[in-house]
Amino acid sequence: MITPVKQINRFFLLATGPLFGLLIALLISGPRIEWNSQPGDITPEADIFQTTGAISAGLTQAQTNAETTISSIQKTAELYRKTTSAMSTIVKTAKTSAGMPATIYNKRITAKLGTPYEAIQSDRIRIELYKVNPGTYRGYAMKVKLKAPDAMKMTLGKDMLGGSETTKQAVQRYGAVAGINAGGFADSRGKRYPLSTTIVGGKYVNGFEATYKDLFFVGLGKSGKLIGGKFERKEDLDRLEPVFGASFVPILLQDGRKTTIPEKWQSSPLRAPRTVIGNYKDDQLIILVIDGRDENGSSGATLEELQIKLQKMGVQDAYNLDGGGSSSLVVNSRVVNSPSDGALRPVPTHFLFFK
Repeated sequence: MITPVKQINRFFLLATGPLFGLLIALLISGPRIEWNSQPGDITPEADIFQTTGAISAGLTQAQTNAETTISSIQKTAELYRKTTSAMSTIVKTAKTSAGMPATIYNKRITAKLGTPYEAIQSDRIRIELYKVNPGTYRGYAMKVKLKAPDAMKMTLGKDMLGGSETTKQAVQRYGAVAGINAGGFADSRGKRYPLSTTIVGGKYVNGFEATYKDLFFVGLGKSGKLIGGKFERKEDLDRLEPVFGASFVPILLQDGRKTTIPEKWQSSPLRAPRTVIGNYKDDQLIILVIDGRDENGSSGATLEELQIKLQKMGVQDAYNLDGGGSSSLVVNSRVVNSPSDGALRPVPTHFLFFK
């Protein structure tokens, strides 16, 4: 009799038998599978240490190149700085050297005038006042450096043809820092008209009149330089681009040389209060205003004396403006000279200076 346990074992044996048979058949007839349990060596594409070394060497070279470049830039910058500094020094020296002749020349002409007792300075003008007293006459000299052309202008009395006013009135009305009387005049029907060719603001006030006898024209050109002389044709005067100017008699100096004073003006009057305007080689202006008691010829200066004085001062061109009771010098609204009329005379034209 077969026990239940044996029956179970027999059942599992019969059930698993075919599976074991299949496995044995596969082992006998299938391809041989070999399993290598030893791992093979893995060879990297590049040696990590060699690569790191190459990178490090490259960085070192780059640093060296950068340091060399920086050093080169620093040297170039230092060279540029030194070159710029040297050029600045050269330019400064050149400017100083260029200015030296002007400075020396100014000291030379100033030395002949003495020590200024009053000065006015701005970025547009420089004015220095001196006393003139050679013994035979006395008066004042005003040296003017125009730094801007519009620092000087000429005005008509009350801004109209035929009008007249004192230099002080003109100075105060225009707000000028200084002023002198300008050209001659002629009275007619209660009005005072400027003599001959007169220009104000670049325009002819009463037309152009060809120079006749001893008359001259003197004024300022567009460049800010004194212009003057005798002009037969309007075109000749226009060529100098006059901004303003007036007429009177006679010319005293031309190109540093004394002119021949017409006989009439040598004694009519012999001595008198005078107003003279001139210029130096550096275009500075010089103005002389000479005092006198009256116009009878007993006081003041002769034209020849002023010629000699101006020539010794190194003046290039000089023109005698209206004198006698017309002579006036006003600075800072103060009448500097002693008018021979006892008071300032109203005149039709004035040269004014602006600070």
